[in-house]
Amino acid sequence: MDRLSARVLAFAMLLLIAAGSAAAGPLDERRDELEAFSREMAREHGLDREALRTLLMDEARHQPGIIEAITTPAEALPWHRYRRIFLKEDRINEGAAFVDEHAGLLRRVEEEYGVDRHIIAAVIGIETRYGRHRGEHRVLDALVTLAFDYPPRADFFRSELEAFLLLAREEGLETTEVRGSYAGAMGIPQFIASSYRHYAVDGNGNGRRNLLDSVPDAVASVANYFREHDWRRGEPVAAPARLADGADPEPFLDDGMRLNTTVGALRDAGIETDAGFPADARALLLELDTDDGTAYWVGLHNFRVITRYNHSPLYALAALQLAGAIEESGGQNE
Repeated sequence: MDRLSARVLAFAMLLLIAAGSAAAGPLDERRDELEAFSREMAREHGLDREALRTLLMDEARHQPGIIEAITTPAEALPWHRYRRIFLKEDRINEGAAFVDEHAGLLRRVEEEYGVDRHIIAAVIGIETRYGRHRGEHRVLDALVTLAFDYPPRADFFRSELEAFLLLAREEGLETTEVRGSYAGAMGIPQFIASSYRHYAVDGNGNGRRNLLDSVPDAVASVANYFREHDWRRGEPVAAPARLADGADPEPFLDDGMRLNTTVGALRDAGIETDAGFPADARALLLELDTDDGTAYWVGLHNFRVITRYNHSPLYALAALQLAGAIEESGGQNE
C-alpha cells in the first residue's frame, strides 16, 4: 500500500470512529435499563421480548428536542401571553365552523355525557386546532426519550411507555407510525396512552376506539374523560372577580389547582363576582397577569375538572374563554 492510500485509509477509519462516537447517545447508555424494561413487559404482559428489544434498542430514537420542549412548556408563560396563543379570531371562527359541521354529533354527546359542546370543541381546538395538527413526533421516540433520559419524570413516562405498548396491542396500532406531541399525547384530542386506554370510547359505533382519525370517537372521548372526572352537568365553571377596597387575596391564592375555599368566604373577604355563585360552593382564586395589570378569577368544581385534562389553571381558563367565544361567534348548534 502506498503512502497516499495509507493516509486515505487512516482518514476513513477516523471518520468511522467519529461517526460511531456521534451516534452513541443517551439511549446507548441505557441499554441495560431498556433490556430490563423489555424483560418486565414480557413477563408481566406477555409481549415478545425479542421484538420489544429490537423496537426499543434499534428502532426507537432519542430526540433531544423533546427534552428541550418539555422543560419550556407554554403553560409557564404569563396569562396575557398564553391567552393570545389560543384566543385568536381564526381559531375562534374555526371552532364555530367545527361546532356547526358536527352539530348532530355534539348535540348527542352533550345529551349523553352532560358536557357542554362548546367546552368539548374548545379542548379539541386548543389541542390540535380541531384535529388538523396532531403532532409531529413519533410517540415511541417521545416516550422512550422521556422514560430513559428525563429523570424528573422518568417513572411517569415509563408507565406511559408501558401503556402505549399495551394500547398498540389492544387497538392494533403500529408503534413506529403513531405520531403525537413531544410528551407522547396522540390523536385529535391528544390523549396520553393511559388516558386513551381508560377513557377513550367508540363514538361512531363501529367497534373501535380510534382517536387518531375519528372525530366522533374524539368528541365522545373528551366528554367521557370529563364525565369520569365528575363534570357536573349544567353547573358554572368560573367567572371574573373584583376586589373591594382593602381586600387581601393573598390568603386564598394557591397553585390554582385546589378548591381551597368557598364563594362565601371569598365574599366575606371582599372578593366577589357577578355570577351569582352559591355561597357554599367550593372555589379557588386565580391571580393573573394581564396587559392591564393583575386580574382575578373565581373557579368552581367544573374548572377543577378541566385541570384534570391539562394540569394548568391557564389551560382551563383558556378552554373556558375559547368555548365562550366559539358560542358567541355563531357555533350555537341550535
